[in-house]
Amino acid sequence: MTPDITAVLDHYHARIRDERAQPKGSLDLDQRLLAVGPETGQLLNILARSLEAPTILEIGTSYGYSGIWLGAAAQATGGRLITMEISPEKSDHAAEMARRAGLAEHVEFRVGDAVEMIAAMEERVDFVLLDLWKDLYVPCLEAFVPRLNAGAIVVADNVRPERELLAHYVRAVRSVPGMASVTLPVGSGLEVSRYR
Repeated sequence: MTPDITAVLDHYHARIRDERAQPKGSLDLDQRLLAVGPETGQLLNILARSLEAPTILEIGTSYGYSGIWLGAAAQATGGRLITMEISPEKSDHAAEMARRAGLAEHVEFRVGDAVEMIAAMEERVDFVLLDLWKDLYVPCLEAFVPRLNAGAIVVADNVRPERELLAHYVRAVRSVPGMASVTLPVGSGLEVSRYR
């Protein structure tokens, strides 16, 4: 990691600590960072860096924390990150943080409805991070599966057995022909899948 990337991650980590110190309900859910956290970020970086010049798709940019980890992997491998977000304000914030981290040339920001944007994509994809509103996991999965290259890795965040919407996603991803998948107790729970 370059000093610029480390400085940006440190900024995010300070925000995470500040938000956790706030009383519950003091911040609107949409104003919270809701970041995957450093352990998950490191795992995402390791997995994405295991691929050669990957096209990485992040569905749910939010304020850009996981995009720094994925953008760093894109920079290190000669790949690129396409990150999608419905909120222009969040996407703008994430783009500024990527610029500060020295990753802007490796990251493309797209704003709009994720399912529609995935359906309109021309690119094929080697790595996917799925981290948006949970009712959109399965529609997004159905949209991106036809764009996966052989050997693609798919990571879904916030996979906990007690969350029925996520259990529905786990059943759906495991039923994709050629997909191998496992739930890992990392961060808020990850479903990590590999295609063919």
